[in-house]
Amino acid sequence: MTDKELKARLPDAIAARVRSLRITDGKVTAILDASGLDASARQDVEEATQDLLGQVEGIEEVRVAMMADRPQRRIIAVGSGKGGVGKSTLTANLAIALARAGRKVGIVDADIYGPSQPTLLANQGERPVAENDKLVPVESKWGVPVLSMGHLVEPGRAIAWRGPMVGSALGQLIDANWGDTELLLIDLPPGTGDVQLTMLQRFKPAGAVIVSTPQDLSLIDATRAMQLFETGSIPVIGLVENMAGYACPHCGELSDPFGTGGVETAAAAKGVPFLGRIPLSLEIREASDAGTPPAADDGVQGEAFRAIADKLSRWLDGADA
Repeated sequence: MTDKELKARLPDAIAARVRSLRITDGKVTAILDASGLDASARQDVEEATQDLLGQVEGIEEVRVAMMADRPQRRIIAVGSGKGGVGKSTLTANLAIALARAGRKVGIVDADIYGPSQPTLLANQGERPVAENDKLVPVESKWGVPVLSMGHLVEPGRAIAWRGPMVGSALGQLIDANWGDTELLLIDLPPGTGDVQLTMLQRFKPAGAVIVSTPQDLSLIDATRAMQLFETGSIPVIGLVENMAGYACPHCGELSDPFGTGGVETAAAAKGVPFLGRIPLSLEIREASDAGTPPAADDGVQGEAFRAIADKLSRWLDGADA
């Protein structure tokens, strides 16, 4: 019996999934496309194929391999020109908000020298395992897998690495076994150094989100970060203004210790979208330090993050079109 005749013994729904079917000395090897099937459906197709082919006269053994195409994974960089602007907090909350909206999203904490994601996602002390020479990300209780140098070294230990070692570490974090994760948010370190250059050269992001406070110095550095992405032909999805306005917890009076509106003005001047403002809030700071990101529930403190995540999600959908 020929391979073609053997394939004809299968129902059309299964035959359409056959990538390869070979018979040698009474042994059949069938490779089927499992794209779009969940675990239960894959098992059903595999068992049906083995049963149907095993009934053919002269077939002594049937081997079935279910293969699925690797998901088209996209990278979104979250960057800033300087430290202390809340970039890591934004990354964690965006990821959680996107996951709650149905996106399969993970986080790479690329701030090699100052990792924050293990604290923000409450999985400090956990260690990733390795499978087939690839790291397996650490899970969080919000369904967002994450990899960080904070998971690979002892908490509080200083990392003194030169550029090539930093680039190698970033590669291991991004090239990990991310499973069906379709979107990676990269929490970049401040500035425009080795990590940013390695990412642009090896892992071209689909887009970048830039975070800044309203201060002039922060805006100047944010502009430099934007220029780096533009030089690498990476679209800037938009700017986020963090620490924008403070409501006194005692009297409720609003103040703007860092100024206001500067990031929105800078976005307009550069011709890029303004994604939103995040207030300077004691509640956000306390929740972040406690590993309970505000975007994880429907509370008021998470509203700004959810709104920005919605704009990012719409940008992603538009990029798909």
